[in-house]
Amino acid sequence: MRVRISSDAAGSISLTPVVVRDLTREELMEHIVSVCGKDPARIHEVVSRGTLVSGGSRLRWDGFELQPPELTLMLSRFPDPDPGRVFSADRCGLAVLRGGAHQIAVPREAAARRRLFRRRSFWDHLLALGARAAYVDYSYREKADIYRSHISPADQLKLQEASRLLTYTALTRQLEGIPLESVDLYVSR
Repeated sequence: MRVRISSDAAGSISLTPVVVRDLTREELMEHIVSVCGKDPARIHEVVSRGTLVSGGSRLRWDGFELQPPELTLMLSRFPDPDPGRVFSADRCGLAVLRGGAHQIAVPREAAARRRLFRRRSFWDHLLALGARAAYVDYSYREKADIYRSHISPADQLKLQEASRLLTYTALTRQLEGIPLESVDLYVSR
């Protein structure tokens, strides 16, 4: 299936190229589900309309009809949210710290580095909050279960102190300037 991908930033002043890619229906469905979730009515509308805005990109294709059995079969390949899943620190790869309108994404690779002669990393401090995290939902975009832990004022102080363990000083400055409310931990299946 031929899909045209353009930047949503394209306007009358700036021109961005339109990329044409060949995607299978399953690959296109991954894009659609990451935006719409597993809502059959909404997915049917997007597929037949032939357009989807995902992040800063607009995807366009020749719309087509999906019969309900075919749509059900395609959606069955995607996992469902499972509130009974237990938090697994080993499979956690991303933390998103939230405070007001601010969100700070902290990937495991950036936060797990340890400074010289330090036993714990900033990531270890984030995972300690995961022990009391509650299941929220499944993210089709990140392909991971989301667990949320609320941050108390005492937790905020601990995280600000622990942020000095980060090798990225810009991230440390961000964490010091935002009153944190919660952390979302993304755990892949």
